[in-house]
Amino acid sequence: MTTATTTNGAPHATSSSAKKSIRLRIKRCDGPGKPEQWQSFDVPLEPGLNIIACLQKIAANPVTVNGERTTPVVWDSGCLEEVCGACTMVVNGKVRQSCSFVIDESMAGQEITIEPMTKYPVVRDLSVDRSRLFRALERVKAWVPIDGTHHLGSGPLESPDDQATRYVLSTCMSCGCCLEACPQYQREDDPAKWDQSFVGAHALSQARLFNLHKTGAALKDQRLDALSDAGGVNDCGNAQNCVKVCPKEIPLTESIAAMGRAVTVHNIKKFFMGR
Repeated sequence: MTTATTTNGAPHATSSSAKKSIRLRIKRCDGPGKPEQWQSFDVPLEPGLNIIACLQKIAANPVTVNGERTTPVVWDSGCLEEVCGACTMVVNGKVRQSCSFVIDESMAGQEITIEPMTKYPVVRDLSVDRSRLFRALERVKAWVPIDGTHHLGSGPLESPDDQATRYVLSTCMSCGCCLEACPQYQREDDPAKWDQSFVGAHALSQARLFNLHKTGAALKDQRLDALSDAGGVNDCGNAQNCVKVCPKEIPLTESIAAMGRAVTVHNIKKFFMGR
């Protein structure tokens, strides 16, 4: 609604001339190896609208700005509160979580460009295959080793300082933002080459997380061996793009530096011990 002034100076309500909308320009692809195309959609503005809500509205009525009916846009999402990391996209040229991109009334009439991440194979439209991301976590054994499900008693005590450090590192969602922004992390579709390519900032930070854990440290040497090989910490070019785009503000550059020092000390010890 808009307001106008009466002859006695009192305001009264009138209907707005047109409902405000936002335009989404989306890069689409029907599947791996298929040609890409751009399609634009207009979505009426509503309070609290985000990218995912816009995509849901488009899916309910997939009609382009040219009036052509098309297939619903495909995307990945889960929690809708920046916890699961599934909805990573490139929005207006910057990689980010699309669920936390809130569109307000000041953006009415503007165009938002949405693309899939470029470092992973496209499954369809905005959905990509992030298998390589999770393979990197396997390479650094990003877990706490516990054999069996029986009760093992109380674990080692953790200091408050260690808990505070590890908590921040544990908020990683494996969303892939740091990898999309990293110039050293190049796209590699051949799974046979994944174990030789750069693991990425997320895996380096998770290796630090589990090496700091009193029980997780049982696999410390194996993690440091993995990070000493091809694709390990030495492949980081220190561009620091990763820390700038991390939605959880994890100190990734601190983790990379910490793992670089740990790998150096580890290899010096191995040299003098004749391993």
